[in-house]
Amino acid sequence: MDAPTNSWSYHLKATLTLSLPLIGGHLAQVMIGLTDTVMMGWHGVTTLAAGVLATSVYLVFFLVGSGFAFAAMPMAAEADGAGDDVQVRRVVRMALWITIIYCALVMPVLWNFRTLMLLLGQEEPIAQLAQDYMRLAQWAMFPALLLMVLRSYLAALERVNWVLAVTIVSATLNAAANFAFIFGNWGAPEMGIRGAAIASLASTMLGFLLVATYAHLHPKLQQYALFIRLWRPDWGAFWQVFRLGWPIGATMLAEVGMFSAGAVLMGWIGTVELATHGIALQIASLAFMVYLGVANAATVRAGRALGRRDLAGIWRVTLVAFGLQVAAGLIVILPLLSIPDVLLGAFLDLDAPDSAAIMSYGVGLLVITAMFQLPDGLQVVALAVLRGVQDTRIPMVLAVVSYWVVGMPVSYLLGIRWGYGGEGVWLGLVFGLTLASTTMIARFVWIMRRGQVLPV
Repeated sequence: MDAPTNSWSYHLKATLTLSLPLIGGHLAQVMIGLTDTVMMGWHGVTTLAAGVLATSVYLVFFLVGSGFAFAAMPMAAEADGAGDDVQVRRVVRMALWITIIYCALVMPVLWNFRTLMLLLGQEEPIAQLAQDYMRLAQWAMFPALLLMVLRSYLAALERVNWVLAVTIVSATLNAAANFAFIFGNWGAPEMGIRGAAIASLASTMLGFLLVATYAHLHPKLQQYALFIRLWRPDWGAFWQVFRLGWPIGATMLAEVGMFSAGAVLMGWIGTVELATHGIALQIASLAFMVYLGVANAATVRAGRALGRRDLAGIWRVTLVAFGLQVAAGLIVILPLLSIPDVLLGAFLDLDAPDSAAIMSYGVGLLVITAMFQLPDGLQVVALAVLRGVQDTRIPMVLAVVSYWVVGMPVSYLLGIRWGYGGEGVWLGLVFGLTLASTTMIARFVWIMRRGQVLPV
């Protein structure tokens, strides 16, 4: 190992170099959902509430499936750190296989979305509109998750600038298609919520095709021969990816499922509350994309250090990422507390009848959002580094306990049983995220002190 890899400045520079395009890519990606939310809010509160419900549940299924994409990232990074091009190809190919199988399995559930929502106590008009969205948007899951695998592959090789450029193009197309098909502009039919789904499908498909083309044709990636004989199974690598990936998916389900279950609770409280929840969640998601970009960089760099058997490098990668997350969290908190009306107003037609109620209600939710920024950023880094050293099962258990044994019961008790409404629901989310942050950091420190990551 060369001397610079032991220095703090080296790790800071390397983490920032990888983090910044990843953050940009994640922000551009979330702009697709953000644009959907903004334009559905302009279309009407009922459209927005249905869209929030559909996209919240869609996100649950998407993130469970993305566990296999995220598994490919540390595995490919470790293999590349060890100079094993063949292993890089094996794990990424089988991640693509597992992704396709997963998407096919969840299609029937998403197709019958209205029935699921009625069983969960949602109102009939909202449930029907949500199904109208889902029956189109579900087809986007195939290209979206395959794109996630390719993004993980390129991130593991520290080649992410093209992904950033493609995501910006996709987000731009999505915004234009939303404007056309939701409202009937530029000669397109007015399709309301279905127009938002068509826009998301088109932009996601474009992004996948562009990134796949780059991964296949770029001269410096030819050595990995990713798509050559892609149809051939590699069951050893298949089960390696599956064993690492399903706990990641379950962990993400635990966290995102908590927020989606929060949307269901808010739907029980009222339509205005549900719509406000969706806006606050979109604002929080923007901040989370910053944390996720740093965390992804930490996963890759920890995985590459693991491939070199560099324990000190893993420690320094982690501490640098923690420092960056604290700085980012403090920056995010400032606008949440100082300009909440500006943030909320961007999502609404302020002349609409319910806008004043949403603005008033949303200020309180953004104060609570500010409360969980630091624990959210720290837990996502701790979890990312644990993935980088391929420790996923115990973190899954910690996540389930934090979010579902503590977070959701507190949300239900405060918000529904004890009458604190939406603020009570969101305070439960704070409890869950804080416990997750504490336990994930403790897990990382424990396994590192015991030296359990070396050798694998």
